[in-house]
Order: sequence, then C-alpha cells, then structure tokens
Amino acid sequence: MSMKETLLKKIENKEITVGVVGLGYVGLPLAVEKAKAGFKTIGFDVQQEKVDLINQGKNYIGDVVDNDLQELVANGMLRATADFSEVCDVDFIAICVPTPLDDHQQPDISYVKSSTEAIAKYMTKGTMVTLESTTYPGTTEELMKPILETSGLKCGEDFYLGFSPERIDPGNKQFKTKNTPKVVGAIGKDAREVIAAMYRAVLDSDIYEVSSPAIAEMEKILENTYRNINIGLANEMAILCNKMGIDYWEVVDAAKTKPYGFQAFYPGPGLGGHCIPLDPYYLSWKAREYGFHTSMIEASMMVNDKMPEYCVDRAAEVLNRHKKALNGSKVLVVGVAYKNDIDDYRESPAIDVIEILKSRGAETEFYDSYIPSFRSHGKTYTGIEKIDPAIIASYDLIVITAAHTNVDYDMIQQNAKAIFDTKNAMKAVVNRENIEVL
Repeated sequence: MSMKETLLKKIENKEITVGVVGLGYVGLPLAVEKAKAGFKTIGFDVQQEKVDLINQGKNYIGDVVDNDLQELVANGMLRATADFSEVCDVDFIAICVPTPLDDHQQPDISYVKSSTEAIAKYMTKGTMVTLESTTYPGTTEELMKPILETSGLKCGEDFYLGFSPERIDPGNKQFKTKNTPKVVGAIGKDAREVIAAMYRAVLDSDIYEVSSPAIAEMEKILENTYRNINIGLANEMAILCNKMGIDYWEVVDAAKTKPYGFQAFYPGPGLGGHCIPLDPYYLSWKAREYGFHTSMIEASMMVNDKMPEYCVDRAAEVLNRHKKALNGSKVLVVGVAYKNDIDDYRESPAIDVIEILKSRGAETEFYDSYIPSFRSHGKTYTGIEKIDPAIIASYDLIVITAAHTNVDYDMIQQNAKAIFDTKNAMKAVVNRENIEVL
C-alpha cells in the first residue's frame, strides 16, 4: 500500500501513536482528546516539572478534567517525556509550543524551530507532522519543511506536513478542544486528506480543509486581527464617550439589538491572552517583507497598547475628585487574569496596570482568587488572600480589571471609598454613587 493508504488504515484501526510537543494550554487538552479517542499518546515537553505532573496524573490546565487525565495516565493511554528520541515511535506529531514576541515586538519562533529540529533528528518514514502554534504565513513551508528534510526524508513522499491552528478559548463553557471546528492545510492533497482524517478521528467537530498551510496560517491571523481591530474600535469609542459624558456600555447594549450587521465588542484595560495581542504583530512584520504597511491594523494595536496607561490616568482622575493624589494612595486591583473566571494571566493588561500604578507611587496590591501570585519581568507578585468589608474600606481606590463572577461586587460597592470599573463587572450593582466605569 502507499503511505497514504497505510496511514488511513492505521487511523481507522486506531493504530496511530500520537505525539504532542508542548504541554501547555493548547497541547495538554489536545493530548487528552487524542488519548480519549483511543490513540496512545506521548506528550513531549522540555519542562521536567510538567512531565512529572502528567505522569503522576496531576492536572494543571483549567480546561482539562482532572479525572480524565488521571484515568488516561492510569490506563497507559497517555504519558509524558522530555526525551525527544521517543519521536521515533510516533506516527502523528502536533507541535503546540509558544510563539511569543521578542523585545522588539517581532515574532519569536525559536520554540517552533527548536521543536522541529528535535523532531527531525528522530522522525521516521510515514510520519505526519502538524504545527498548531499561531504564526506568520509561510512558517510551515519556509521554516519547518527544510528543517524536517535534514532528516533525509522528503516531504510528501516520506512524511506529511501541515498546519492546523489551535482555537483554544480558556474558560469557554460551550466550545472546547473536542467540539471546536478545525481548519487543516497541508503540503499536498494526500497530506491534507490524511491529516484531516486524523483530526476527524479525534474531534466531534467540522474539519475544514484548505489548499495550503499558508491559507490556514493566514486565517488564524485574520480571526484574531479581526478581534483586535474591533476591540480597538470599542476602546477608542469608550475614550470618546467618556469625554462626551456618554455611557459607552449603554450605547453598545443599544447597538447590539440590531439583528444583523453588528457584533458587540467591549472596551477594557487592554488586550490579554496569547493570541489577540500578538497575532497582528506577526502579520505586520510579515507584511513588511512585501513592502506593505498594515495601517488599520497598526492603528488598532496602538489604541489597545495604550489602554493600561489610559486606565491608570482615569484612576488618578477618580482619586483626584476625592482630593487624593495617586502618589501615596492605597489601590487594590481586583482581577489579574486576562479574562473572567480563568487562571491564565498571559499578556494580561491587569499586570501592566499594576506596574504603572506602582511606578507612579501608588501603594498597589491585587486580589484574584484564581491567581494568588504571578511573575512579570523577573519579579514575583503575591496578592492578598481575601477581601472583606474591612479590607475593601482600607483602600483609597478599587480598580476592577477582570470580571470574575465569584466576586461579591455588592460588598465592594458598599464598603469602597471609590471604584474604577474597567470591565463593567459591577453593572448589576444598583447603588452606583462611588462607581466610575471605563
């Protein structure tokens, strides 16, 4: 049989051994789903701590069910290793490593590159490789393909290579890895068909095939750039509405009653998470290679990037109206996660707000029941363990930067001297005399 026929048969019979490189917010849920679907799965990660936790059946990702992980590990369907030589035993490899920005706001694809190099050393004939990490169009074909071919194997003949962007939304109660539609692009029709078949054997969702990895890479950038631009519009409108004495939150609630042609986006202290704040930088960087300036995209990025500082300026105005200077005031920031009801603080604008407040002399502390401490710029910040009426009353200003639903906002309102709510988290609170909203 041909390589295509052999792999399709192995997928049908669940004889594929799966490898997942990178066991974070994307990789671990994917590894769990692969194992739950009946495929023996090996997770690869350079962090020995993660490897040890998984092999002990201990979960560290909110979107993974603890019992699922424990059962899969106990049954031998899932295990983890830091030894990449075991790639030789794997038929399907999904790369789910970070793709951050460097200090110059340019793509840092070093994790993708090093993972691909590690795979190339041990990959065998008949292997499928997919990249799931968000990146600029061309990464799969221009970076990964030549590295993998240093193995002596030829793409399309000896192994298949594709791109299938992750669509993880931490904390989403409706859409998880299992049921979120998947886009698959690959180098060659056979590769696309086989890789798509692998995902169909695992996920309860539509698998949408596109003609190339570059199409799949660009569509993921489009998804998040679309959100970046529209959130930038919401932030700019909120700034303008504040100057005009208009409640933006009431404006958008009215606008979204239109059943077509409008989707509601909301302002906040900035953008968080791994994708939306970063992806437009990947696109604008790649666009310069073609002599193209992404003016609209970059304008939205400028608005969003300035929101933490704008929120601190607004916080200072609130204190000023209470005859207090920001310098020397006691400020409590409530919510460090980048979105509500999760423990993920990657790129969280709340961290920028905290650091700007501190730099301006405010005695700043934070509270987040999901995140007792965090690290930023080489420093560890530890929050207060609880909030109660006496604690809230001891601060000059409460700044709400995440709309967690497990917070007693009525208690905060009843005891706070002043509140600046950047997320409209307190919209249900009736008495609003000490609340100012972004």
